[in-house]
Amino acid sequence: MKIAILGTRGIPNNYGGFEQLAEYLSVFLVKNGYEVTVYNSHNHPYQKKNWNGVKIVHCWDPEDKWGTAGQFIYDLNCIRHIRKNNFDIILQLGYTSSTVWGWLLPKNVVVTTNMDGLEWQRSKYSKPVRRFLKYAEKLGVRFSDHWISDSIGISLYLSDSYNIPSTFIPYGSHLFETPVADILSKFDLEPYEYDLIVARMEPENNIEIILDGYAKSNQNRKFVIIGRTNTPFGKYLVEKFKGNKNIIFKGGIYDINILNNIRHFSNLYFHGHSVGGTNPSLLEAMASQGLICANDNIFNKSILGSDAFYFNNQDQVAETINKVNKSDFFNFIENNNLKIKELYDWDNINGQYLNHLKEVFNKGVRKGR
Repeated sequence: MKIAILGTRGIPNNYGGFEQLAEYLSVFLVKNGYEVTVYNSHNHPYQKKNWNGVKIVHCWDPEDKWGTAGQFIYDLNCIRHIRKNNFDIILQLGYTSSTVWGWLLPKNVVVTTNMDGLEWQRSKYSKPVRRFLKYAEKLGVRFSDHWISDSIGISLYLSDSYNIPSTFIPYGSHLFETPVADILSKFDLEPYEYDLIVARMEPENNIEIILDGYAKSNQNRKFVIIGRTNTPFGKYLVEKFKGNKNIIFKGGIYDINILNNIRHFSNLYFHGHSVGGTNPSLLEAMASQGLICANDNIFNKSILGSDAFYFNNQDQVAETINKVNKSDFFNFIENNNLKIKELYDWDNINGQYLNHLKEVFNKGVRKGR
């Protein structure tokens, strides 16, 4: 079986969730005897044509020069290359800019699409862009033979909105079991003496509400924010909270070992994501033994259940910060670790993807696509 993975900036992962999935899954599939090609941006730091047995195809990606419009050109270039090769399955990760070219996908190749997390609901986008993303979602349904949902909430949404069955496969994580407190010293942090956010600086991640809540609390613990701030919203947050010496923006940190240690030794880990499915950063926080306070929505609750605190507003954030210490809630942490082992371990997730690919290959192309 020859498999193409489309829709990421490439592997090895230097960016986000879909890239991480493509990295782990592609290597797993190769080790199990399958031929896998992953499409990379021509700007990707890794420039070789093979990585751990995975074939890499670099396609021209003008996003750095053209902005968002460049994503559409990149996806078009990937699909044009796909048309020249004899793949059995195309695994499409997301629909944001690729599904407008769905009519160009080979008709005799099985297309299965991870439908991602309701991109059109993200408040960072203007109304015209959100209307387009809703349209792109419809195209993702139309031009796919099979569909993957990464959360129960997304699965229910696809069923209710489009009357299509989707295969539920969440993201994965690795349990972090080797904490080293010394790593904190370079960031001027002490174990359990700070609360934490790790997130992109986007409005729908509720970072402003969380920090407003911290500012209203009675605590003097440091509050650390990890994520690039060189965006308009990031700059706004830095400016708004610059008068509070305990609110500390550390910028982007991409070393997974450092991130895991910072998550592990936090007192409270805030997960404000309100849009999307199974968010990778939430699983990583669980796997790093973080005590989590999450935005109160179906996506987060379907993962955390009763093993977390929840908030809808800044007052609830302040109340949690004032009353909760990690040492009192290790049962939450132990329960979330068990979920990682039993539900979200990467070997388990990769196995589910392999079973899905086998199944859809046998089912073949949907009539009418």
